[in-house]
Amino acid sequence: MRRKNVKTYLITGGAGFIGSNYVSRLLGRGEKVIVFDNLSRNGSKRNIEWLREQYGREAFELVIEDIRKADRLAEVAHEADVIVHLAAQVAVTTSVTHPREDFEINALGTFNALEAARNSKKKPVFLYASTNKVYGGMEQVKVRETATRYEYENYPLGISEEMPLDFHSPYGCSKGCGDQYVRDYARIYGLKSVVFRQSCIYGTRQFGVEDQGWVAWFVIAAAAGRKMTIYGDGKQVRDLLFVEDLLNAYDLAIANIKTAAGNVYNVGGGSSNVISIWNEFAPILEKHIGHPLNVDRSDWRPGDQRIYVSDIRKAQRELGWSPKISVEEGIQKLYDWVKANIHLFQ
Repeated sequence: MRRKNVKTYLITGGAGFIGSNYVSRLLGRGEKVIVFDNLSRNGSKRNIEWLREQYGREAFELVIEDIRKADRLAEVAHEADVIVHLAAQVAVTTSVTHPREDFEINALGTFNALEAARNSKKKPVFLYASTNKVYGGMEQVKVRETATRYEYENYPLGISEEMPLDFHSPYGCSKGCGDQYVRDYARIYGLKSVVFRQSCIYGTRQFGVEDQGWVAWFVIAAAAGRKMTIYGDGKQVRDLLFVEDLLNAYDLAIANIKTAAGNVYNVGGGSSNVISIWNEFAPILEKHIGHPLNVDRSDWRPGDQRIYVSDIRKAQRELGWSPKISVEEGIQKLYDWVKANIHLFQ
């Protein structure tokens, strides 16, 4: 039996990594959920089957459709109290190879979702998963190099929402376009929309591949004995945020929508959950695997930031949010999940 005051959530990209985790959380507390996904991403069909195994085949509505189909999206959206827009083309390398497709999915797809929300009589809350890539390479930010990582000289707590935007790569442009549309729909139309500029999100149900989801990819590749390539010098730094902590931010934004509407939040692990992508990550991974890892080396990829760390104080101040799961704990959770499901990766 569903609890009282049940909300209807429309999750675009709900079969993906973040989406399936959020759908599971929502179903677990009795919400009504509509998953809108074309099931094209690696692992999406497995995530749907997992959700059905956990909650039953009729526990949620699955709409197998493309985010570029505006009419179909509008039909589904009119039921939603909350729209969480996660559907996206997520890889920088793919955007460089196929920029038109990247634009149509990320920019036009987000516009379609916004229009569906704007024209809905329910006037839903609208959450958008943006990216730290909207800040570009940040060449103007002074960085120093240490033995194992890069560090900011003047931003000890990371990059805030005040950093100038500088879309770099077709992916950065398409996601940045959506980012600004979502923000402006709050100003122009009064839509209860919130932008999350997400840093490196990782966790269970993440079927990472080489050009997207690097934490999961390294864990999967190491556990399955696959070859890995390190691009750049391995000292690139990211702040890691475990997926459950991200979902806490979503819930808090919805619960505090009067404060959150129209706002942009940098959401990542923050300065307390920082690691270099190989020089510091490799020893942790090798400890789990039990032997040294041999990797190939290659040149830097376009638009790769030497360091990105989120300043998360705005979300802490306005939403009462902060990460709870440390890098070490999160990597352990991810590794345990991969080992328990190693058959999915062989």
